[in-house]
Amino acid sequence: MNKLQRYIFLSLMTAGALIVSIIERMIPMPYIAPGANLGLSNIVTLSVIVVFGFKDALLVVVIRCILLMLVATNPITFIYSIVSGIMSTIVMSIGCKYFKKLSLIGVSVLGAMTHNASQISVAAVLFSSLNLYYYLPILSFVSIFTGCFVGYTSIFVTENLDKTLMRLRREE
Repeated sequence: MNKLQRYIFLSLMTAGALIVSIIERMIPMPYIAPGANLGLSNIVTLSVIVVFGFKDALLVVVIRCILLMLVATNPITFIYSIVSGIMSTIVMSIGCKYFKKLSLIGVSVLGAMTHNASQISVAAVLFSSLNLYYYLPILSFVSIFTGCFVGYTSIFVTENLDKTLMRLRREE
């Protein structure tokens, strides 16, 4: 795959993550835990980590967060989004690289828990209150289910993306 094809794929993955993020914001969530969401854009992030690597995944996350702020959110939401996106990408990359026995589902659950812990940390700093950490076990429990869903979906996306990239390499 040449550089141009790589950038085109990463652009498509970024656009996909942005679209999924916008759609996810429109989905009404049951009142399980305020602030909890499915984390569907992590499907793209995890797939990019597996197929392209950490640096490209980090680039996709940062660009998605910036574009999402410009299109659908505000600067405060951006702070939550960028910090938790970067932290979960780092943790998922470490999980993929160093914990080979962990499946993508396990890596995704780690990423979801990191995402929530990062958001609580940002809120604790912004509101100068450590009491917000009492909310972390509830979000961590929700992370198990959302992380499993994202992990299963990432397996499907990664397998199909690998097939597509293999076809492109053969055609060169």
